[in-house]
Amino acid sequence: MERRMNSRNGEACCSHRTASPLWAAYVRMVTTLACLMICAGCNATAAKNGHPDANPEQEFTKTLPYEGIERTYHIHLPPDFSKDKPAPLVLALHGGGGTGLKFDQGTSQGTLSAAADKRGVVLVFPEGINKQWCDGRTEMLKTERACDDVGFISKIIDVMVKDFGVDPKRVYATGISNGGFMSVRLAMDLSDKIVAVAPVTAQLSNALKDKIPKLPVSIMIVNGTKDPLVPFDGGDIRLFWYSRSRGEILSTAWSIEHFVRHNACDTTPQRIKLQDKDPDDGTTVEIEKFTGGKDGTEVILVKVIGGGHTWPGGKQYLNPRRIGLVSRDINASDLILDFFLKHRR
Repeated sequence: MERRMNSRNGEACCSHRTASPLWAAYVRMVTTLACLMICAGCNATAAKNGHPDANPEQEFTKTLPYEGIERTYHIHLPPDFSKDKPAPLVLALHGGGGTGLKFDQGTSQGTLSAAADKRGVVLVFPEGINKQWCDGRTEMLKTERACDDVGFISKIIDVMVKDFGVDPKRVYATGISNGGFMSVRLAMDLSDKIVAVAPVTAQLSNALKDKIPKLPVSIMIVNGTKDPLVPFDGGDIRLFWYSRSRGEILSTAWSIEHFVRHNACDTTPQRIKLQDKDPDDGTTVEIEKFTGGKDGTEVILVKVIGGGHTWPGGKQYLNPRRIGLVSRDINASDLILDFFLKHRR
């Protein structure tokens, strides 16, 4: 089943005349909680899913039945797409509380579709059930039974290969927050189809620490050191310091080491300190590259010093006091796609 994408801004605003400072604090807390449920996917506002100048023939929505449920995903084709020329496929996974429809504009501010168009990459934005992914953690699920999102995404890949002729040897996954954690799970459970992953504001969760991918898989982790929701050094994910845990995660360093060991990469990384292109953004970026892995795999950490729960080069979708800063020193979309295109089965 197919339909053209047609989304509208869904912003709503309200105002209250507060009767007391306590009521004002309560309103702020409830408003922030609602925003953060959306911000995990960084999709607060969006005109449309893809690039604002995209041809209507480039973007459309499809559905497929899986586990008795009609699941939805959105496709963005590059301008010169031809089924006869197998293109790379990138699965972009929204965060918890977000949507695939608004991922590109609401998260990357259109940089992901722009980067894909320049490189001839097909993008697919799947929709999670109840606006979330079953990434291995159970503390954050809204349903009693975990859904098989790995199987759903595997089926999307099969359909894209069959119907759109994408290159099965060049299939990749990225995502932010819950979507980033889901991309790590795909690396663990679907390495026969996924060549490389690039989680943003996400790393290895405690639930997956004992899993090992069947095949070597390259990974680039893009994490901010001052992410107030997903702690860079590991611990519990919380929307507020006093709220319940949404799952325990391992440190960024431990996650990198896990994949370095699995891929048998060189244990001494190449360290690169990038130019501080925007001295006013409150961030700097350092990169660690572990190369020489099996089948040409590599493990890369993009350490955004001072960065928050955001997509570098993307949208500052909430006040920095709530979610931290967006780095303007790098364009994460360009960085991620260039990383992906270096790897194939």
